[in-house]
Amino acid sequence: MAYSAALQTVYNHYLKTYLQTRPSRYDAHNRRELRSIYNSIADINRKAPLYLLDNNKETHEFAIGIKENARQLRNTIASLGGLDEDDILNKKAASSSNANIVSAFYIGDNEDLNKAPEFDITVNQLATGQVNHGYLLTADEKIDLPLGSYSFDLSFADTNYEFQFQINEDETNLDIQNRLARLFENADLGLTAKVTQNASGYSYLTMETNETGLSPDKEHQFTISDERSSKSIGTVAYLGLANVTQKATNAEFLLNGELKTARSNHFTVGKMFDLTLNNVNKEDDPPVHIGLKTSIESIGENINELISGYNTFINSVNNLNHSHHRDSHIIKEMQSISKYYYNDMANLGLSLEDDGQLKVLDDAKLMHSLNSDDEDSETSAAGLQTLKSFTNAILRKSNQITLNPMEYVDKKMVSYKNPNRSFINPYVISAYSGMMFNGYC
Repeated sequence: MAYSAALQTVYNHYLKTYLQTRPSRYDAHNRRELRSIYNSIADINRKAPLYLLDNNKETHEFAIGIKENARQLRNTIASLGGLDEDDILNKKAASSSNANIVSAFYIGDNEDLNKAPEFDITVNQLATGQVNHGYLLTADEKIDLPLGSYSFDLSFADTNYEFQFQINEDETNLDIQNRLARLFENADLGLTAKVTQNASGYSYLTMETNETGLSPDKEHQFTISDERSSKSIGTVAYLGLANVTQKATNAEFLLNGELKTARSNHFTVGKMFDLTLNNVNKEDDPPVHIGLKTSIESIGENINELISGYNTFINSVNNLNHSHHRDSHIIKEMQSISKYYYNDMANLGLSLEDDGQLKVLDDAKLMHSLNSDDEDSETSAAGLQTLKSFTNAILRKSNQITLNPMEYVDKKMVSYKNPNRSFINPYVISAYSGMMFNGYC
């Protein structure tokens, strides 16, 4: 049981600290890909010298951090058409006639383009979460409840939770509100709690669900009561914890004139379009038309997504705790790749900044250079090929970092391998896996 609890702690820490909020389908691997990764790891371990690693928390976080950032960069590239050289940057982009109301992202494959639907959508109502707004109380006034132990029950997601706390002498309304806000936050149930204090000296506690929407058989997402409390009662009524100021609602919209509902403002249509409802249509607003952009518009959007992912990687590496580590070596490697293609990319309207980031200086020049309908179609083809070659080089480097993040951790070499008797030593890259478990197991 202790081992299981420790393993769960490691897993939860890893998910919250390093992984994206939304999972990517490009993280899945088939048997052939997994075998290739295994063979690559075995080959690196076969040739790697013997090192002494700095076994500290800083090293662990740095190695995991650069691996995860490189993985996200790889996934960004994969989402722009695929990982094959011919498919890179060929991803079709979705178009929305009014992205302020509905933003769209095409998630289908290029083989599905002929089946990709076009449709109109009118948003009547956004999905919302439940909000409980506590009573406005004098913040620095002593709480008007007897001293002692109190508790209340919270029913959320078909599960009941009991919260217990103590009211001590001379504690104020603000003290108890802050304590309960911490209790809700630390419980990590999917509720956000905060205390607001105004200029007049009053404060109140607000609780809001992170998820939107409501099941057909439910009236509320959560309820709070101390009617069956195991301790003293009175805090629910005194603080207004059960005061619902906004009920949870489902999104309502017309899809090609047909009324639809959804529990979230983010959903897919036909497994091809990823939609996010941002605002409600006004009376005089026409329906939002969703379809596919032209090839040149799609390529332009893919390039902007690529540059955004590249710059995010550079920023993330710079922001890691990098004392005694070779983060600057990663940046230099990336800059070296960018500089190799710099002259050609400059002709397309791109610029390499001093901090290693890429920037589009001239959108019109970039789109003109990539437009195959223009007179100089050879220039267009050469420009696109330059960008594809650059993307492939970045992809190879991100794969290398993902495969062996220990290459960029400070370490002392002890000895070289015997070149005449080389064997697989599960040591260098394998040390990375244990970093997530050190201190727990």
